[in-house]
Amino acid sequence: MGTDTVRTGAEDADGSAARRREQRGWYVYDWACSVYSTSVLTVFLGPYLTSVAKSAADTDGFLHPLGIPVRAGSFFAYAVSLSVIVAIVAMPLVGAAADRTGRKKPLLAAAAYLGAAATAGMFFLSGDRYLLGGALLIVANAAQSVAMMLYNSYLPQIAPPEERDAVSSRGWAFGYAAGALVLVGDLVLYLAHESFGLAEGEAVRICLASAGLWWGAFAVIPLRRLRDRPAARPAPALSGRRQLAATLRDMRRHPLTLAFLLAYLVYNDGIQTVITQASVYGSEELGLGQSTLIGAVLLVQVLAVAGALLLGRLARRYGAQRTVLGSLVAWTVILATGYFLPAGAPVWFFALAAGIGLVLGGSQALSRSLFSHLVPPGKEAEYFSAYELSDRGMSWLGPLVFGLTYQLTGSYRDAIISLVAFFVLGFLLLARVPLRRAIGDAGNPVPERI
Repeated sequence: MGTDTVRTGAEDADGSAARRREQRGWYVYDWACSVYSTSVLTVFLGPYLTSVAKSAADTDGFLHPLGIPVRAGSFFAYAVSLSVIVAIVAMPLVGAAADRTGRKKPLLAAAAYLGAAATAGMFFLSGDRYLLGGALLIVANAAQSVAMMLYNSYLPQIAPPEERDAVSSRGWAFGYAAGALVLVGDLVLYLAHESFGLAEGEAVRICLASAGLWWGAFAVIPLRRLRDRPAARPAPALSGRRQLAATLRDMRRHPLTLAFLLAYLVYNDGIQTVITQASVYGSEELGLGQSTLIGAVLLVQVLAVAGALLLGRLARRYGAQRTVLGSLVAWTVILATGYFLPAGAPVWFFALAAGIGLVLGGSQALSRSLFSHLVPPGKEAEYFSAYELSDRGMSWLGPLVFGLTYQLTGSYRDAIISLVAFFVLGFLLLARVPLRRAIGDAGNPVPERI
């Protein structure tokens, strides 16, 4: 009996060590890809692509891709929405293939490097090449969505229920730390571009391309440490439309999981739109310079590291659901305050950025860990494809509402205040979800505090 006890203890220790190693590798993918979300999507590409579009616009300020009149100021928002439609088609196919074959890691590698290559290609976005910029944005954003779906689906496989809030929060913290680090370098390059012999546009294009190189370089580490698991259930390959329909039919057997996804779809649509459109709001409505916008996003990144870890601690004390609900109240207050920000006043914009940073990472990290409890075993990638549709995938409505509001009113203030509805409705929907019963219905153990 003594020998068996020693052997079992060694096996447990080895399993724990292997799990920790895989978790550390998992954190690094957030470190790799979050630079795209921060430097490209949040800071540089919105204002830069908008300026490229304006240079190609007619005297009335309109572009005419495929003969469709589009206000140049709305082009970036529309391109984000179109990238989402591409992701909607791709994610159910890739998620089901990952579960069916058990070969999740090669699919993650393909999506990550496609997105990294498209981002690096943004170096060639200059002059009036707004169509090139839109195409690269669509490819990079859709690939990022697919890769994040696969990455997120590892969470229930690498962390037991009692560890998931902490593991998810650390992943987000790694991502925001990387975003802050790279933004410091971007800020130096952008502010001192003349001393480097670069024009302002050249400095921006280098910042865009370097995000793709960073993404590709650090993706090597998680791809070495994460491992594939045997397929839990063989299933036939289906077309994209049929696979999406099959996934939704299966999810109808778990209506409480769907209820959570609906709530997340609504409030996260607001979060993602704030992330992608805040720099446009700051530059076009508030008249702030690029250096101010970079500094504000850098502040968001730094505080988001602390915010993700802080909300993770609050979740251990009050439960993840209550903590997320509190963050949605904070989001509503922040956006309402943003409507009244005076133009040309960087201090107030920095104060708003500080508030966003403190709630951003935690609300996203805890939502991810909450959903991981609602996924039936063996269907991680397939269900996380639906989650990613709610995360980046279904976040087409927010940018569309933002873009249409601006097109109809000509005011970015009206566009930003329109997003408050997403947080209010999301709060009401999430508060109605009985999470303990939902976890049990999915066939998973219910944590002591949720």
